[in-house]
Amino acid sequence: MLIGHVGNDPEIRATASGSRVAKLSLATNSTWSDRSGEQQEKTEWHRLTVFGRLVDVVEQYVKKGERLFVEGRLEYSQTQDEQGGTRYWTAIIVNEMVMLGSTGSGNYSGGAEDADTSGPKPSNTEPLDDDLPF
Repeated sequence: MLIGHVGNDPEIRATASGSRVAKLSLATNSTWSDRSGEQQEKTEWHRLTVFGRLVDVVEQYVKKGERLFVEGRLEYSQTQDEQGGTRYWTAIIVNEMVMLGSTGSGNYSGGAEDADTSGPKPSNTEPLDDDLPF
């Protein structure tokens, strides 16, 4: 689960099978005080990949600078670069998204596990369980 700002306008592409996929980056910030009391800040960049019905929402509403909450799973991959070296990638496959800005605000779900749009899907509006063991 991450909350951050979109770093680029989403890139929408089609896979070899004809499914649509959206790729974008998300910046998250953290602040802390160091030993001398100086305020420090660090920005981390995350690669987001969106499948299924969420691609339509991302394409229509998500723009650079928008604030998002995303929930998903990590996916690791690797490729060979032109010099023969191995490059490693980590992406977040988005399952749920909440737009926190004013444009298109709302809660959207339906990522990689929801690529089939042939019929109505049940709404996941159950409250979170407060009896967590930690």
